Amino acid sequence: MHRRLVVPSALAASLLLAIPASAADYVPGASGIGDPYYPASGNGGYDVSHYDLRLTYQPATDLLEGTATILATTKQNLSRFNLDLGLKVGEVRVNGRKATFAATGEQELEITPATPLEKNRAVSIVVRYAGKPSEVKIGGWTAWHRTPDGGVAAQEPDSAAWWFPSNDHPLDKATFDVSVAVPDGTQAISNGVLQSQSSRLGWTRYNWRSNKPQATYLATLAVGRFDITTDKTAAGLPVLNAYSRDLGDNAGAARASIERTAEVAEWLEGVFGPYPFNALGGYVPNVTSGYALETQTRPFYSPRQFANGANVSVVVHELAHQWYGDSVSVDGWKDIWVNEGFARYSQWLWSEKEGEGTAQELADYVYATRAAEDPFWTVKPGDPGPDNQFHIAVYDRGALALQALRNEIGDEDFFAVLKGWPTEFAYGNARVGDFVAYAERISGKPLASLFDTWLYQPVKPAAPTAAGAGVGVTARSAAAGPAVVKPVKPAQPKSWKKIAETNTIHEHDEH
Repeated sequence: MHRRLVVPSALAASLLLAIPASAADYVPGASGIGDPYYPASGNGGYDVSHYDLRLTYQPATDLLEGTATILATTKQNLSRFNLDLGLKVGEVRVNGRKATFAATGEQELEITPATPLEKNRAVSIVVRYAGKPSEVKIGGWTAWHRTPDGGVAAQEPDSAAWWFPSNDHPLDKATFDVSVAVPDGTQAISNGVLQSQSSRLGWTRYNWRSNKPQATYLATLAVGRFDITTDKTAAGLPVLNAYSRDLGDNAGAARASIERTAEVAEWLEGVFGPYPFNALGGYVPNVTSGYALETQTRPFYSPRQFANGANVSVVVHELAHQWYGDSVSVDGWKDIWVNEGFARYSQWLWSEKEGEGTAQELADYVYATRAAEDPFWTVKPGDPGPDNQFHIAVYDRGALALQALRNEIGDEDFFAVLKGWPTEFAYGNARVGDFVAYAERISGKPLASLFDTWLYQPVKPAAPTAAGAGVGVTARSAAAGPAVVKPVKPAQPKSWKKIAETNTIHEHDEH
């Protein structure tokens, strides 16, 4: 006789839950995070919370040796996952156990843990690696600057893969501890606060901490011989600036600009709200590039930025990014206007403060001096495409959009938007559309058409349209009505040349 076993439904459910997931339930994480501009950037399946980097760098040979400990949380059941790294890997451990790994393509490190990883679990990844960053080419270029006395990692949109393994996209931000040993007499500079330094057997180790979420491209490392100045702001924020000892004729102008960092940051707090990070400063290594970069807490400046003398405007630009770009980062690289339009507009506001031309005068000048057939107007700052991501239109036309917004909603609401936005999205990511929605909420006005005109239409806004936005025409002409609108031929604002000298800040010629 066969007996039929009847199991109560609750017991049946518990038995089912006790059955482990089959291998089929675990799948590899994606090899990209899903950014259409850069499909290979970042990875899927996990989220990083912290990077602990313990490095040794030899300037004479450009040899970098590292052990990276990465703390992350799985977002799916993972059989395998990727990190982005161009250097050679010697060993990988996942949750303490040796994992198998393989380098694929130019920057993908495929890691297969000893046992699959369940969703929503904490995971630790240890990667031991070494190599010469200047010899690593990804897409035919390098983000590593070799200098006479060391090396520097600073590039956009990528730089991490040349010196540490990561989930290399702004969508996955994390805190950082960076510990670097270099030969005595050489300094190692990174983001945040220098926690300690110690010397032993001819080597000095520097321990840096960046304690707020930071995109991987905003992490920086500079090794060389620097003159370093330190101070504290009135609020007690540590300030550290560093200058290569062989800047030549640019040395004085670089110092005269960057030593005003604390002053500029204090002014920007009045525009954008409290400074969002734990340290302040800047550094100028002896590199041949021409750009600057908003590396978090400590912007990178090429010496050529100061070839024509001191230029505080570039300091304004890179410090403005600490709010717009660093604290609030792009959701995808097509949202680059959320970084660059605002950093450029901050230069216009500094000009206004210094009495060297108002933001309105600068907007009128840009509009008047760019003919309708200029390719400048074909670039859409709201979605410029990867080839035009750092086009001057993203900066200047992007700033024009903000002046049009200011004229539309008035100063009170405009500056409330500028200050409120970095608080609303602090330490996170945002899209252009998020900003439009936020500005509409604060002002109570429909603004989609305005932003469409200035950020998305590949043509120069017609004079009547510009007049309606308060751009490019005299106040009298605009008030008189469209029938008598006449384009203005404005004088060049006094600040224009210094601002224009910063147009190379993101011309990353190695990329």
